[in-house]
Amino acid sequence: MILGTMATDRRTFLAGAAALAAPAQSAEPDWAKIRQEFPWNERQLFMNPAGWHPMRRAAIAAMQRYLEYKLLGPGDGRERAASGMQEEARQGFARLINAQPSEVAFVQSTLMGENITNMALGIVPGGPWNVVTDELHYESAIYMYRSMQRQGLDVRVVKMRDWHVPVEDVARVVDKKTRLVACSLVSFLNGVRADAKALSDLAHAHGAFLYTDVIQAAGAVPIDVKALGIDFCACSGYKFLMGDRGLGFLYVRQDLQGRVAKRFQYGDRQFSNPRYHMFPHDPPGERPCSFQQRDGAGAHYEVGNIANVVAAGHAENLRFIHELGVDRIQARVKPMVEKLRRELPVLGYPGMTPAGTPTPISSFVVEKPAELAAKMKRAGIDVKVQWNQMRVSVSVYHAMADIDRFLNAASSFSAPSLGE
Repeated sequence: MILGTMATDRRTFLAGAAALAAPAQSAEPDWAKIRQEFPWNERQLFMNPAGWHPMRRAAIAAMQRYLEYKLLGPGDGRERAASGMQEEARQGFARLINAQPSEVAFVQSTLMGENITNMALGIVPGGPWNVVTDELHYESAIYMYRSMQRQGLDVRVVKMRDWHVPVEDVARVVDKKTRLVACSLVSFLNGVRADAKALSDLAHAHGAFLYTDVIQAAGAVPIDVKALGIDFCACSGYKFLMGDRGLGFLYVRQDLQGRVAKRFQYGDRQFSNPRYHMFPHDPPGERPCSFQQRDGAGAHYEVGNIANVVAAGHAENLRFIHELGVDRIQARVKPMVEKLRRELPVLGYPGMTPAGTPTPISSFVVEKPAELAAKMKRAGIDVKVQWNQMRVSVSVYHAMADIDRFLNAASSFSAPSLGE
């Protein structure tokens, strides 16, 4: 019930903004207590947070506090929730990737962020530029580039080798007309992490820019856009940021905003203090009204309203992620990931993720995907089985007992070796 959460969660809510700036706690987290925050996993073993992440009780409560304001109006501290904690969410994401809040804009989705990047850079079919991407990039991004290619854009898609895309292969197709190198920092297909620093060095040496899709990385692995030389990146909040769909983030390097990366769409999130000059007693000025331009990525690339209720959940989840620390999240899931990668091939599922990949995502070859999917469903396990592949992902709500249960369910199936 919405009203029932109000008194219980008020202190957590009021402390949320300050906690975004607080350092991670030194004590080891109570992982069993954290597990209780994700009741979905108690009802079904959910091994697909790389598809979408179950939500925490505290995040749902934060979203309910916004809805309480919409239901009851101001009073009793509710007005603090009026904006859906937008700026707390923006600040939390900026800190997560080592950016300034002025470098972060809200977008509808990851792919919207990549579309905006292309348009802002003037990448259009028939233009003078080419775009370089690779086979392990997100499928909808590949669809976007192939669609633009059919309309006349020069698109170069680098093939993978041994389950990754070597930088030297990318280097062979980048030239002085390359405008953008686009990749997934962590591939949704097999969890491999791109060498973003090498790719940014390569792009910058040719006068190009680097875009990375970070939806499978943010909240799961450390990201430092400054150290990696990333010019643009985007993600939604419903995977390892543990939130809901419909709202994400776009990072645009400060010195590129409005100059190299042009504004191409316009709306009311880009100005403040409109003044009218056409009614009695109005000050003189250009009719009908004048505007004060805002600064920052939001003022260049946001257009209209955002989903406040989703922003409220994002703000709470980012507070939680910062409290835990991404390094500690990564350390928590590492032994579970390693066990999956070690034992599933023994059970007959050849691995598709390079050894040592420091991400929570692993993929394996499956001979009979429909049968395996049905088996997992009967066992009360949700895992992605598609295209003769199985992708298994791990997050903070998992424990080693979950991995054992999953391996037991998979043990009665086998996949062919890659040589067959």
